Amino acid sequence: MKLPRLNGLVLLLAAVSLAGCDHPAPAKPPLPEVGVIVIRPEPAVLTTVLPGRTDPFETSDVRPQVSGILKARLFTEGDTVKQGQPLYQIDPAPYQAAYDNALAVLADAKAKSGRYTALRKENAIATQDYDDALATYKEALAAAETARINLGYTKITAPITGRIGRSAVTVGALLTADQTTALATIQRLDPIYVDITQSSNELLSLKLAMEHGMLANRAPSDARATLTLDNGIPYQSPGRLQFSEVTVDETTGAVTLRAIFPNPDGFLLPGMFVRATVIEGVDENAILAPQQGVSRNEKGDPTALVVDANGIARLRALKTSRTVGDKWLVTAGLNAGDRLIVEGLQNVVPDTRVHAVPASYAKPGA
Repeated sequence: MKLPRLNGLVLLLAAVSLAGCDHPAPAKPPLPEVGVIVIRPEPAVLTTVLPGRTDPFETSDVRPQVSGILKARLFTEGDTVKQGQPLYQIDPAPYQAAYDNALAVLADAKAKSGRYTALRKENAIATQDYDDALATYKEALAAAETARINLGYTKITAPITGRIGRSAVTVGALLTADQTTALATIQRLDPIYVDITQSSNELLSLKLAMEHGMLANRAPSDARATLTLDNGIPYQSPGRLQFSEVTVDETTGAVTLRAIFPNPDGFLLPGMFVRATVIEGVDENAILAPQQGVSRNEKGDPTALVVDANGIARLRALKTSRTVGDKWLVTAGLNAGDRLIVEGLQNVVPDTRVHAVPASYAKPGA
């Protein structure tokens, strides 16, 4: 009669023993750690990069003003010439002879006019004879001056200071006063123009932003533009904008902007392709997001993850307008005070809790 009670005790001990062998419940995994930065509005200088070509500050074609045989070329092609410097010499002999003859005629007319003036005072000649002698003297005077000017034109001088190109003629060529072919071309390259084009829509948007106070146009007037050469090398001297054309090119829908740059060493040559970085204005309260904190969804639209007040990662759709340095200029989707995730994005699932810490590069001393 005591055996059943013993079996019940054994079963109770066995149950207690089995209960002691249960494993403890596993610990919860740690929250994924993410590095965040706090978004704060800040001034941002807005620039745009536009294609352009260099253009001489001044250009002048050298042409003869009298006809004759070219006797000498007085410059070296490619040199810088000064205004008034002799460039070509036309055979002056015919013009020297014409000038000498004009001087002789003038001397005779002057002497005759002097005699007739004296006789006129004594009423010894007719008034008509005196008037004819005076007119002849004035004509001789004008002819002599014309001959002198033409003799001077036989020496062709530089109309402006600048770099002169190749000569289109050689010694012995016959030059004519009305020829259409220039003997050479002089270009002033210091300073030098850079003509750049910008979309009329972009220019209009920029003006509207300034009118509505979204941008401050407080860039220094002597540093409104910088250049990058076609090979990627930056040009050292900054330039400034000159004007904007008042009409829009119907074929391209663009306006032309002209900038002027110093070029003391002649490094920039006419016709070079360059990229001009133009300072458009300053956004005093720009929202800038590091590029590593901005992703793209399947449609290619920009998105970002922010940590809300409850420590949960939230996905935001953004609107961006351009890059400013290594950051995106965000026009919608981020606000001042948002904690933007820039590190550890690969471990984050939207709408889950995360452990937010200051991003490594944003920590003091980093």
